[in-house]
Amino acid sequence: MKVDVLLGLQWGDEGKGKIVDVLAPRYQVVARFQGGPNAGHTLEFDGIKHVLHQIPSGIFRSEIQNIIGNGVVLDAIVFKREIENLAKYNLDLAGNLFISKKASLILPTHALLDAAYERSKGDSKIGSTLRGIGPAYQDKVARLGLRVGDVLSPNFADKYKKLVDAHKVILDFYSFDYAAVLPQAEENFFAAVEFMKQFKMVDSEYVINDAIAEGKTVLAEGAQGSLLDIDFGSYPFVTSSTTMAAGACTGLGISPSAVGEVFGIFKAYCTRVGSGPFPTELLEETGEKMRQEGREFGATTGRPRRCGWLDLPALKYAIMINGVTQLIMMKVDVLTVFDNIRVCTHYRLPDGTLTDQLPYDLCDNTAEPVYKDFAGWQQSLDGIRDFDAIPEQLLAYVKFLEAELQLPITFISTGPDREALITRETTALLN
Repeated sequence: MKVDVLLGLQWGDEGKGKIVDVLAPRYQVVARFQGGPNAGHTLEFDGIKHVLHQIPSGIFRSEIQNIIGNGVVLDAIVFKREIENLAKYNLDLAGNLFISKKASLILPTHALLDAAYERSKGDSKIGSTLRGIGPAYQDKVARLGLRVGDVLSPNFADKYKKLVDAHKVILDFYSFDYAAVLPQAEENFFAAVEFMKQFKMVDSEYVINDAIAEGKTVLAEGAQGSLLDIDFGSYPFVTSSTTMAAGACTGLGISPSAVGEVFGIFKAYCTRVGSGPFPTELLEETGEKMRQEGREFGATTGRPRRCGWLDLPALKYAIMINGVTQLIMMKVDVLTVFDNIRVCTHYRLPDGTLTDQLPYDLCDNTAEPVYKDFAGWQQSLDGIRDFDAIPEQLLAYVKFLEAELQLPITFISTGPDREALITRETTALLN
């Protein structure tokens, strides 16, 4: 069997958690392949809202094996809190949750370093979530970091102290006062590490490849969004990992030939958290209306998201880099309140050139969006479950996007609940 990959095509917050939850019954294994506790995958069903940060979104399905892959940076304290929050659901977490021994650990000092680095940037800060993700990946690449498997070592405390002492030198350089907060954070960290030992720590690359060999269905779950990719995102306003489909190979230990379907998720509009270029951003009342209607506040940080119209040059770029085979459009219901809906089809560059490609220097030069307008559908989508019943104006919007993107939109989400989904599973474009 092939490994299907599910990822976001924008700047994150596309609604990946809901779709993993919806697609999960088709799969026997769901595996996270990158990111850390900066991810907030929201699932809503049975009238209850759940937010997962590091645990794969298949965890609510008892028949699914959930794997935290080697490409993840794991915060033991957040992990413990997540597990405790799930206790009331009587899930078989010890049996269905596996952690890669090669996943990197986020130490308390990583979060302090994150804050120190961000503070030092002043007005040039990148908008980090301050969870320690970047510094943990830095240590990984510098071959200094600790991994989950290290907690089983008899000299783990010595390894920890050696790395933390190195971190303290850096914190002292930045005049960052850690003395008051670090002791309690370390106490919580070591308690969480002991707690984590009750779960299965495995060589996850063998577990996943054995599952593939046995013909099991596997879904690779991405975090953040494609436009935050360390190589192909709006650098330097990016995350610290590979958020593209290629990251599933390095983040899980699978061959490129093992990748099957690539599900690309995007909102019917755009949002972004933190700093960085955002050509279609709406800074006036339209953007605020979109934010309130879409409840656009971070699931992890609570920060208000920047909002804007759909950006096709950026979306086409993400589709190309990822090799997307199917599209899933989220939060269409949010646009119901608008009588006119806009889509950016091109950018006008400072020299007057029109392009539908994503410029290298988007961070340094303004790209003026060129829009195409559509009539809004302005009617409730509640209860609609198939494409034949969608409003004519929404159908026109979908047909235009499919023609431009040259891919089918197989699901349209009309609300946060797992049941609020219009489904058309076909590989053909609308006629």
